[in-house]
Formats: sequence, C-alpha cells, structure tokens
Amino acid sequence: MRYAEHSYRTVSRVAGPLLFLENVFTARMGESVLVLPPEGEPAEGEVLEISGRTVMVEVLGGTRGLDLEKTRVVFTDAVKHAPLSPLVLGRIFSGSFAPRDGKPMFVPDSYAPVTGAPINPSARETPREFIETGLSVVDGLNTLVKGQKLPVFSGSGLPSMEVAAFLLRHARLTRGSFAVVFAGLGLTHREYAFYRAVLEEAATEYAAFVNLASDPVLERLLAPRLALSVAEYLAFERGMDVLVLLADMANYCDALREVSTSREELPGRRGYPGYMYSDLASLYERAGRIKGVEGSVTMLPVVTMPEDDITHPVPDLTGYITEGQLVLSRALHARGVFPPVDVLPSLSRLMQEGIGEGRTRKDHKALAGRMYSMYARGREMRRLEAIIGREGMSERDRGMLDFADAFEREFVTQRGRRSVGETLEAARRLAERFREEQ
Repeated sequence: MRYAEHSYRTVSRVAGPLLFLENVFTARMGESVLVLPPEGEPAEGEVLEISGRTVMVEVLGGTRGLDLEKTRVVFTDAVKHAPLSPLVLGRIFSGSFAPRDGKPMFVPDSYAPVTGAPINPSARETPREFIETGLSVVDGLNTLVKGQKLPVFSGSGLPSMEVAAFLLRHARLTRGSFAVVFAGLGLTHREYAFYRAVLEEAATEYAAFVNLASDPVLERLLAPRLALSVAEYLAFERGMDVLVLLADMANYCDALREVSTSREELPGRRGYPGYMYSDLASLYERAGRIKGVEGSVTMLPVVTMPEDDITHPVPDLTGYITEGQLVLSRALHARGVFPPVDVLPSLSRLMQEGIGEGRTRKDHKALAGRMYSMYARGREMRRLEAIIGREGMSERDRGMLDFADAFEREFVTQRGRRSVGETLEAARRLAERFREEQ
C-alpha cells in the first residue's frame, strides 16, 4: 500500500534493457524502481532520464517477455541502498547484491545509500601507515600506504590479473584487522573463475561483487558503489582496514559511455560522457582515512589502456584523481619479468609518508632514490648501446647497462612473496655490488 500512489502502468516502449513510461509525475534521477511483470519475478531498475512526463528506466536483468499493458512500475522515492552486516565477509555477490555463491542472503544490520557520503576534506587524515604487498617493486620503490588510491595501468594481454591476484594473496598490515573487497566489472567466465579461486585461497577475509560481461550494463555501474559502501561500513563502523580492488575500470567507463549514449547525451573525448571525471572522482574519493575514526579504505583500481595509450581518457582522468600509478610494461613482459612493472613511469605520491624509521627502515628513502637513479641511467645506456654498440662505451656506462639487467632480473622479477626487509636488503646488495664494480 505504501507505493500505491507511485506505481504506473504506462509503459509505452521497450528498447533492450530500457523501459519508457509516459505521464509520470513522481520520478527523480537515480531513483530505484521495481518492475512487476504480470508473470515471473520482479526486477529492479533505475531512472536514467526524465523528459517532461516521460521517464526512461534501465532494468536489471533485461526486459524480455514484459507485457506493455500489464507491467507495473513502482517508484520507491529512494536511491539504491546496500544491505550491511559483518556476514558480508566470505561471500560473493552479483553487481546488484544478489548472492552468487549459492548461499542464502544474510539478514542485514543496517542499510546505506550506494552513493556514499563525501568525506569532509578537513576531516581527512593523511595516509601514513605502510601496507606490505610482498612485491619489491611496490614496497621498495612505489610504497602503498593506508588510505591511498594507487591504480594499476595495464595493456591488453599483460598479466594485470596475475599482479592483482598477487596483491590479493599477499597484502598485509603489521597490525590491525584487514579485509579485501573485490569488485569485478565486465569479467569473462574464465576471469571470474580465476579471481574466485584466488579469493578463496587467500588467508585474508574478503567480500566480492562480480559483474560478468553477459550481465546488465547497469550492474557494472552499480557493483563498485556497492563494494565501496561495504568497504566504508567495514572500515568506519567496524574499525577494519580494507583494501578495495576494482578490475577493470575500463569496462566500467565503457558501460558509462553506453548509458550516456542511451540518454542521447552529447559525447566528449572518444565518445565518453563529459561528466566521466566527476563520476570517477565520486568512486575514487571514497578511499581514505578519517580523523579520530579507526579503519581505512585503500583502493587499487586496475585500468586496461586501449592500445597501451596512457593518454586515453580513462587512464588520463584516473591519473588526475589518484595518488600515483603502477604501469605494466610490454617490453618487460616479453623478457619474462614478473611483475612487469616499469619503475620509471610508475609513482606513489604518498610514498614518503609511509617509509622511514619506525615504518619500514631508516635507509629506505636513500636506497629507493639510488635504485631509481641507477636504473634510469642504465635505461639511457641501452639507447646509447643501440647506436654505438657496447664496445664503444666507457667502463662506467657498461656498468650501468649491467645494473639495469641485474635490477630487472634480481629485484623486479619475483615469484614468491618478499618482506619489506628482504626487499631493502636486495636493493642494498645491488647498490653495493655495482658501486664496487665501477
């Protein structure tokens, strides 16, 4: 009876997952709706566009078999809410929060809007505490800290899944409870099976929201918001430190472009909507720490760059909002280096806040600077070698060439986990060895 005044049987047209209703008086943008067909299960939807008294609704799960005359659409006068409970841990859900693991839905303790609540900038705590990922190229040279947003920029065919899996398995804190919230966006069945196996094998507690490539596009936009609502609940109400992994944000942005096209909005760069920057910011800026509140949300978005183009709108805008990037290299991957993280274009802007005495080690900053400068010089020598040959180079220049090879082979390349102490010892040994050889 509550929704009696807000239900309509005025569906005029169906186009794919979209419903068009006429003579609607009570709708608002982003409002959740309930689609009640004459037969079958109800479906959820969201208001995408309002033009006068005509309303366009995207339906989760599709519109096949709907009867135009008998289908009833209920407007709830509310945005989508996420059910919250500690029982969310250890579970896998769809992009609309339906159980995907075959278990019954839990009874929620509370609900929160999926849009979240912006953190007042004056209430933000500067990220300072080190997160050990087990990857030397991250822990040693691009350190991740609690509350940071650090994207992984990959290319088609590069092992971004394997890098993400390594982080899911091995990321940990020196103290406090830790959990992983994973949002898979537009995954193939093979990718879903891979990530599911990784999550179930990991020792860390997790919650996963998986949108498959065959699932509705609207779920692809909803899944990261549900994941972040759960992460905020675990972090700021339950006092946990939460690592959020979003893979792949390129699929999310493609879904955003598809919805924008459905709305007939004017396209921006490469067809993406002009508001994509603010939309991405509404997700990324939900990471962080709050003064006086236990817990944190740290974010690792994975972004596949079309044609390895870092100036493409998706990685470009992501780079503006986040605090650095880890860039995967096709050349390193071809040489068998794992993880193929290219140190030179990679960056962690908050690294200095999370390293040093009392956090990692007193000489961390000096070792990282030395590794970076020597490797940059070695990369320059590779270009020189291609012109004049190794025989025409000085002994010092040949030493820098050898350092670049040893750095990639002994420091960057790894299969098992390394502690930060082992990482810094490996850097120290490399620096001393090549200082003696010069």
